[in-house]
Amino acid sequence: MQIAVASGKGGTGKTTIATSLALSADREVQYLDCDVEEPNGHIFLKPEISFSEICTVLIPKVDELRCTACGKCRDICRYNAIVQFGKSVMTFPEMCHSCLGCFRVCEDNALIEDKREIGVLESGMAGAIHFVHGRVRIGEAMGVPLLKSVKKKADPEKLIIIDSPPGTSCPFVESISGADYVILVTEPTPFGLHDLKLAVTVVKNFKIPCGVIINRFDLGDHRVQHFCEDEKIPVLLEIPFQRRIAEGYARGTNLVETVPELRKDFRDMPAKLSLQAVC
Repeated sequence: MQIAVASGKGGTGKTTIATSLALSADREVQYLDCDVEEPNGHIFLKPEISFSEICTVLIPKVDELRCTACGKCRDICRYNAIVQFGKSVMTFPEMCHSCLGCFRVCEDNALIEDKREIGVLESGMAGAIHFVHGRVRIGEAMGVPLLKSVKKKADPEKLIIIDSPPGTSCPFVESISGADYVILVTEPTPFGLHDLKLAVTVVKNFKIPCGVIINRFDLGDHRVQHFCEDEKIPVLLEIPFQRRIAEGYARGTNLVETVPELRKDFRDMPAKLSLQAVC
């Protein structure tokens, strides 16, 4: 089973929930940190990294001896990664999205496959947890290719916990794609409700079953609960605002270690979500 833990905004406690699920699992589990722009699951899980590889994407390089400056590669590129000045054709690797459409329209075979580094993928063990995360290269605009590389490491024989990027843009969509269930973490504030609605819309468009965990539920109002009731979305867990939780987070201590009584809720959650997914 693949469980994606996501949120419509940052700072809701998404990684706290994802790592709590991984630490509480009573079966072999794999944790995939797909928040490649700012991964922080390793802070709580403290894995021993045993494997590391540089991830790259294909980009075009112009063979000036073959190029006839026909302009077809320039015309097909929607991101202006290829420009033409007279008969000179230039490429801008940082703007290339690696769609490779330029290769398909070039009839003169004037484009050569080159590579651009986008980040690093690392994996290892955090106790009994199989850990994988990606770290995008500083200055790199595209995180999705690296995110896909992280997801390719998924082992279908294990319970897979996916720590998704915040928001509802392309990285969020890619991370939940193929998941069996999505847990949306929110907070009981107007901003939390607004972004929860956006995330629910995306998840429903993918027809993936979802549930909500409300973090710091006793700080705000009840509009999130009312929204979930109206949309028939189950509230899986309500986590109170407590000083000891905040202190544990500041020390890099996981939620189920700070509040051991929550461990059973997280341990039983995958089985409950599996039943909901079937229904």
